[in-house]
Amino acid sequence: MKRLKILIWHIHGSYLNYLTYAPHDFYLPTEAEGSIGYLGKGKTFAWGENVFEVPSERVKELNLDLIIYQSPKNYLEDQHEILTADQRRLPKIYLEHNTPREHPTDTKHLINDPGVLLVHVTHFNKLMWDNGRTPVKVIEHGVAANLSDPYQGNLNKGVVVINELKRRARIAGFDIWEKVRNEVPLDLIGLGSSELGGRGDIPHKDLLNELANYRFFFNPIRYTSLPLSLIEAMTAGLPVVALATTEVATVVENGVSGFVSNDLDYLIERMKFLLNDKEEAERLGKIGKEMATSRFSIERFIRDWNEAFEEVVSYKS
Repeated sequence: MKRLKILIWHIHGSYLNYLTYAPHDFYLPTEAEGSIGYLGKGKTFAWGENVFEVPSERVKELNLDLIIYQSPKNYLEDQHEILTADQRRLPKIYLEHNTPREHPTDTKHLINDPGVLLVHVTHFNKLMWDNGRTPVKVIEHGVAANLSDPYQGNLNKGVVVINELKRRARIAGFDIWEKVRNEVPLDLIGLGSSELGGRGDIPHKDLLNELANYRFFFNPIRYTSLPLSLIEAMTAGLPVVALATTEVATVVENGVSGFVSNDLDYLIERMKFLLNDKEEAERLGKIGKEMATSRFSIERFIRDWNEAFEEVVSYKS
């Protein structure tokens, strides 16, 4: 297909990094103060030569083909501040990363426009949002397996990867993490984790190799979209222990590639089991890795996105 010039804000860095594997040119608006969405490339990612930073005041000069929105602020405020009227009429995609927050089943999505393509990242998210008149497509996560070493599992502890865990409180399972870490050794990685005794934010390009050292990956999240870090952990060969909520129950098969349940006592018992049986942890992780590298391959991800790009550009042709 035609190589496109795409404007997209930096909202979810890991996802954006994988999206830029697509053979198109991506333009990231920046502002001196680095406000939300205007971080540009950021400092913890490795980017290809098809990713360009552009000061927000110069976006109007770009000859763009497509706009991708990822937040209400992008759609309600940012586009009116940095785009021309002609640019606002370009083909557009709204990429929704999240589950509905206000009510799990009755929340109407911000976008209710047959001229916009609404992309959800899981089938659970699509099911729960009231998508109105907007055409909808599901594109599941894609991960590039940038591993220099296979799964080791030599650290006899689990790992949790969540940004701003304490601030996001119950929705991200802060209370669950606190309970479990009192019974099972866990490391916490992500923005804001240092204040909780965690390891801080590890550069994304190094994350998979870091994860491969741990015995298992624990996901305490109650109700958000499928964490990209969970897929990355599976790709690194870690068995996953997680709550059986949202899309997770379709990704981790209990007793086969890890352990999923809403019984926290059961999950704690299974974590202790993995700590005492490295061979079994490795066996479960290998099965999960085979599934993850197939279902969430970067090649499938980019193929799906190219189909979405072709679809939305055809709206205006």
